[in-house]
Amino acid sequence: MKDKTLTVILAGGVGRRLHPLTADRAKPAVPFGGNYRIIDFTLTNCLHSGLRRVLVLTQYKSQSLQKHLHDAWGIFNPEISEYIMPVPPQMRTGESWYSGTADAIRQNLYMLERSKASYVLILSGDHIYRMDYAAMLLSHRDQGAELTIACMPVPLANASAFGIMSVDDAQRISEFHEKPKNPRPLPDDPHHALASMGVYIFNMDLLFRELETTHPSDVASGLDFGKDIIPRLIGKQRLYAYQFGGESGRVSQDRYWRDVGTIDAYYLANMDLLAPVPPLNLYQPEWPIRTYHKQNPPARMVSGAFGYDGQLVNSLLSNGTVVSGGVVRHSILFSQVQVDEQAVVEDSILFDGVHVGAGAHLRRCIVDKNVRIPPGERIGFDPAADASRFVISESGVTVVPKNYRFLNDPQQGGG
Repeated sequence: MKDKTLTVILAGGVGRRLHPLTADRAKPAVPFGGNYRIIDFTLTNCLHSGLRRVLVLTQYKSQSLQKHLHDAWGIFNPEISEYIMPVPPQMRTGESWYSGTADAIRQNLYMLERSKASYVLILSGDHIYRMDYAAMLLSHRDQGAELTIACMPVPLANASAFGIMSVDDAQRISEFHEKPKNPRPLPDDPHHALASMGVYIFNMDLLFRELETTHPSDVASGLDFGKDIIPRLIGKQRLYAYQFGGESGRVSQDRYWRDVGTIDAYYLANMDLLAPVPPLNLYQPEWPIRTYHKQNPPARMVSGAFGYDGQLVNSLLSNGTVVSGGVVRHSILFSQVQVDEQAVVEDSILFDGVHVGAGAHLRRCIVDKNVRIPPGERIGFDPAADASRFVISESGVTVVPKNYRFLNDPQQGGG
């Protein structure tokens, strides 16, 4: 089945709720976990699942994403029909950009037809999880399904943010409601509902039939799988649910899946990696997360010029990082970060190339690439002062945008 499957990753989302991290990059290209980009998790799942024909549909500010795909994922051999191919919008069906998840596929049906595949695996490029798609493909075949949707229980209080389904004892889907106001709980668990993960396996003929017959007015209003396509298939086609985190598949069953579509969700998913026993195990040797690594020296901790020792408590440090007499607590530092003497970084995420000056103090911050924090600067302590310069999330996480220049830092020339 893997040889008969084409994988399509939807990676063109604007990611407005992740602003300013998405000011210059698509959401799947946002850095995550000290080493990675968000899309690395989906692509790693494809790699370890044996899926070697992958289209990545890009759209919004895709340069950073396309560079990452070139640098990190040029690993397949096109001579034997293996590829990870970025596909920008080509407007073959009109002059509009993608207007929904299903419309993105509809505008690229010619590429699906050229693939000669029998099955299409449709994925999102902006979720954090590990999954063996090969096991889901086998379930799709064994059930005789025409569409299989990966699903998992979510708390009922949060269920209105998802597509919610009901299934019978054979896992056949009997109902599907996109983001319902009053989601239906599981029959045996009144506190949870069964939510779609946005992972779909379609038989190619069904997908073609549904997307080729789409009315232009549906496209104009936005054509989505959850809102438009799936509900009209209920009771007419063989739709089955695949329970995420079961016993099948080769990856360890941590049952971890996160949509990191907001600053707070993104921050918490990163902080999950710092738990004593992380709910997402990055260290499973048979399922390593692939990415691109620059040629940096090892991370280093050293005393500062005035003799203060560096301290590291429950944190992740990437290569090229130097903590020189500073303190790092419960934080994630990407590559080439520098923390100077008596500076304190706590509960924070610092992207590549951030420099924290002597005596500065950061608390519950996300600092994007190539920002120099002036000596003595304090961020995360005065919400009013921070809000006048930066974005602050609902839970109080302060986000310093990429290349931000501080007025009080003479080394940057102000402003």
